[in-house]
Amino acid sequence: MSGKGKSEGGKAGRGKGKKSTKSVTRSSRAGLQFPVGRLSRFLKDGRYAARVGGGAPVYLAAVLEYLAAEILELAGNAARDNKKSRIVPRHIQLAIRNDEELNKLLSDVTIAQGGVLPNIHQSLLPKGTGKPGKAGEKGETEPSQEV
Repeated sequence: MSGKGKSEGGKAGRGKGKKSTKSVTRSSRAGLQFPVGRLSRFLKDGRYAARVGGGAPVYLAAVLEYLAAEILELAGNAARDNKKSRIVPRHIQLAIRNDEELNKLLSDVTIAQGGVLPNIHQSLLPKGTGKPGKAGEKGETEPSQEV
């Protein structure tokens, strides 16, 4: 028989007293690694708006966590391609600039010690010497000027 306010043994008001509940962070409730409480504080202290809703810092933390995970995954792949086990700014630069959407998002961002993408303009490359006799070469497709 369960009634309001009665404990399991039927002795209301007796026992160990108030059970201490461990605090659960908003980040863990949302299943995130980024700090929801800190972002909430930053949104409030930054005076971006007079009031900040409860879902706004959770959404912001989720977006930032996704972006960080995406960049770190691509940078880790770039580090592995260069046979390195540590991600350095060069790998982050390569990851961002080789991804179309991240490059658009971070187009006006300069990464210190990032370098530039390897790129040689086509006009600076030496002319390729192909094997004679292939279709599509200069000598075979152009009509001669002789009359």
